[in-house]
Amino acid sequence: MLIANEIIVKFLQTRQATEEICAPLTQEDYVVQPTVDVSPPKWHLGHTTWFFEEFILKKYVENYKEFDPQFSFLFNSYYESMGERVLRTNRGNLTRPSVEEVYRYRDYVTNHLSEFLDDHANDEIAKLITIGIHHEKQHQELLFTDIKYILGNNPLLPHFSETFEENLIEKQKSKWIKIPEGIYEIGHATTDFCFDNELGKHKVFLHKYKISNKLVTNAEYLEFIEDGGYSNFAYWHAEGWDWVQQNAIKNPLYWHFIDNEWHQYTFKGLKPLDLEAPVTHISYYEAFAYAEWRGLRLPTEFEWEVAQDYFDWGKRWEWTESAYVPYPFYKKEPGALGEYNGKFMVNQKVLRGASVVTSKDHSRYTYRNFFHPHLRWQFTGIRLAKR
Repeated sequence: MLIANEIIVKFLQTRQATEEICAPLTQEDYVVQPTVDVSPPKWHLGHTTWFFEEFILKKYVENYKEFDPQFSFLFNSYYESMGERVLRTNRGNLTRPSVEEVYRYRDYVTNHLSEFLDDHANDEIAKLITIGIHHEKQHQELLFTDIKYILGNNPLLPHFSETFEENLIEKQKSKWIKIPEGIYEIGHATTDFCFDNELGKHKVFLHKYKISNKLVTNAEYLEFIEDGGYSNFAYWHAEGWDWVQQNAIKNPLYWHFIDNEWHQYTFKGLKPLDLEAPVTHISYYEAFAYAEWRGLRLPTEFEWEVAQDYFDWGKRWEWTESAYVPYPFYKKEPGALGEYNGKFMVNQKVLRGASVVTSKDHSRYTYRNFFHPHLRWQFTGIRLAKR
């Protein structure tokens, strides 16, 4: 476990990194919630602060005085055992507290927790701080993707950063990696940090398979579009086809067809589509349909984990063909932290890897991200597999 000075440094670095992400925002950007899955940046700032206040300061600091008792209601996310909360759909209605007050709240909690850690960084506290740090790192990634959705749905398509490069090109030659049939161990097994859904190392049997060393590119995905992929039901799950029809989906999120050329909204604003870059912002439905069109398939999360040493991952969260379910030896964390992962193990697909907006020291090959099949505001991508 981290010693006091180390964990204080990591805590402060994490808190600073969150605020640096928000630095380019205008006051108005902090409150917008264009869809239920996107939370306003101001809410992220408050929620990540509430986590430290609720799980550590209020529990362990004698005579601790809350910054504002109402904030527990405003910034709880989904922890039923922690009391009432603002409905997720209503986070965009929180014009108050002001952005300035939320930043004061952050400073208040950060300072109190830093002072507390100077003398109380035992193993139990250090474990909770570490969970809080990685919880905030998750929200840093969400901040990036939520900010992009907020700005990307603004009619002006404003830029967020002139320097952030989200389309990292894979230069290696495309090839199929052959993995032999066998019994393999899956899951996190070191003393390094992980979430509870990664634990329970267990064995799986895999038939021999091949997996691509590269992600599908925009150019390759464009071929699917031009061949009528979005208008041919034969490539889609029934549920996916309903989603395409009901939402008039014809291309990945943030693609715009202007003057007979494809463009893509990026953090740098609207740019011509980079054909060499990995395709991104697609749903599981689209990833599956593309694989069907190619006569191929998506890998399972186990196939992905076994093969991860053979390709360069981390540019896109990669959809897998695996349902998000518990491992055989899965055990939930006790108390409210048990709500972190376990209660979402239904009707979702597992994504593996990381993305260009994943925070530093937050990616590992056992990480199990998970989303509903229709969601695509994250930096998602496609890696193909076959027998």
